[in-house]
Amino acid sequence: MKRMGMIFRAKANKALDRAEDPRETLDYSYQKQLELLQKVRRGVADVATSRKRLELQLNQLQSQSGKLEDQGRKALALGREDLAREALSRRAALQQQVTDLETQHATLQGEEEKLTLAAQRLQAKVDAFRTKKETIKATYTAAQAQTRIGEAFSGISEEMGDVGLAIQRAEDKTAQLQARAGAIDELLASGALDDQSGMHKDDIQAELDRLSGGTDVELELQRMKAELAGGGTADRQAIEGGEGQGRTQSQQQPQDTPRFDKQ
Repeated sequence: MKRMGMIFRAKANKALDRAEDPRETLDYSYQKQLELLQKVRRGVADVATSRKRLELQLNQLQSQSGKLEDQGRKALALGREDLAREALSRRAALQQQVTDLETQHATLQGEEEKLTLAAQRLQAKVDAFRTKKETIKATYTAAQAQTRIGEAFSGISEEMGDVGLAIQRAEDKTAQLQARAGAIDELLASGALDDQSGMHKDDIQAELDRLSGGTDVELELQRMKAELAGGGTADRQAIEGGEGQGRTQSQQQPQDTPRFDKQ
């Protein structure tokens, strides 16, 4: 079971590596940092709101404390010491609340300063990460494009590999057809195969046609030489007689053919 689990995790990790795009991962991380920065800013705003609320309460308490102090002076001036004592007692209670609120205000103000400084630092980190993210994305895109171009030139990419295989198959089929056509021609020429169309000649007729064609060429060449040399009618008749003799080469020569002796 442990081995099966390890194999499953290894294959899953490999599949995730193929599916993972570093650019998308960087964008997701940047988005998370922006969300965190937004939360810090909201925290700063909440602390500032609480501080402002304490300041308002402090102002109200200080106003009431001043009013009670005035009332105590007036009561003492009128000879009402009991009223003056009551006013001063209420003022003392308010003063204790003012002290507590001032302590809370100082605490909130310190927290606000800390959160503000943290937000500024986080903002600087987010800006630096954004710059680095864009640089890495551009570098990755350029490297990916160079890799694809290199694979295309070297023929190891999947697309070019398929094209190369198709070209190889086409060349193999072409060579096979050419070899088959050449073999058939040789077999027809040798007479091993019969020509069903009746256009092919047997080997004896082919040899006769070759000899006759060569003789006609030689006789034509002799006639042209005689004409160029300005030969007489006898030469032309001899050549023409030779032509007739070449055309009837397969027949037997007559016995009364004149012979010319060299004098």
